[in-house]
Amino acid sequence: MINKVVASPAAAIHDIHNGASLAVGGFGLCGIPVALIAALHSAGTSGLETISNNCGVDDWGLGILLRDGRIRRTISSYVGENKEFARQFLAGELEVELTPQGTLAEKLRAGGAGIPAFYTAAGVGTQVSEGGLPRKYDGAGGVAIASPPKEVRTFRDAEFVLEESLTPDFALVHAWKGDRHGNLAFHATAMNFNPLCAMAGRITIAEVEELVEPGELDPEHVHVPGIFVQRVVHVPAGTPGSEKRIEKRTVSSGQEA
Repeated sequence: MINKVVASPAAAIHDIHNGASLAVGGFGLCGIPVALIAALHSAGTSGLETISNNCGVDDWGLGILLRDGRIRRTISSYVGENKEFARQFLAGELEVELTPQGTLAEKLRAGGAGIPAFYTAAGVGTQVSEGGLPRKYDGAGGVAIASPPKEVRTFRDAEFVLEESLTPDFALVHAWKGDRHGNLAFHATAMNFNPLCAMAGRITIAEVEELVEPGELDPEHVHVPGIFVQRVVHVPAGTPGSEKRIEKRTVSSGQEA
């Protein structure tokens, strides 16, 4: 078996080129590959198309690439926590393909499974299926690019819209544990989107908190087998710059109601 471990995040992302498409795992700020994103930022890579449930926050995650104008287009579901995202979108600097969250997950899963397209009920009767959803503004309040209409078919007396799968050039994921052959295990909420991104990417790069030897992972607890992963980089928990943040902290006043 191939030893897929590379020495550093910088070495892991060395061939991600300008204009590349990449799926980025995580849910909110949970389970995002911060070390790989930081390495990509340091490399100066630009013109990226990102596929991610959201686009980080203003100063963390994909938000640092967005802040510096490195992302030209994004396919996302939830984008409500990033003010710079809203500014760029409304100013016509960023193209956005908003996608229902479950549909986005299935587009990635289908891509990894070799399924080119599928039908879903989500979005039928809305601009998701009928077209006209703004993807890019012209900077003056007009729509420069709108979504096209999609094929709709009837199955068992119900309508479904055709959605194409996603197979990006690269996938960046964060795993709790991984071995040298690329087998990965995720923890809790990090299970959202990370396994799907890992399957969909043509080249998948995983940063892992705990690097173990082949055979140490219980096969029943492997969430993504190594066949989907091309590179593994060890980023232990507590590594400077890889801390885990909370997207929106809600605390009580400490007073009794």
